[in-house]
Amino acid sequence: MPCLWWFEVRNILVVNERRRRINESDTAAFLLNLSRLRVRVDRLPDENALLRLARTHGLSVYDAAYLELARREGVPLATLDNDLRRATAGEGVALVSGGS
Repeated sequence: MPCLWWFEVRNILVVNERRRRINESDTAAFLLNLSRLRVRVDRLPDENALLRLARTHGLSVYDAAYLELARREGVPLATLDNDLRRATAGEGVALVSGGS
């Protein structure tokens, strides 16, 4: 995952605490379970490729970071974002398939 993923996960949790959907204990339990997955955080994106992807596909740099990593690692990308989905097709990056 791009290093920004670490912040995004925690932001989602705090936002949901504020909306009273979860509490601090839920957040702590979720983060503990997440740590058991051994997610590898990538800290060295290819800056030129990332900027090219953002410019070419009209993506935020944040979204381009996910696409750049998936492209570089040759792994499928999971997203519900329509612009990012279109960009994956243009870059030959597969999408994680799921049931509908």
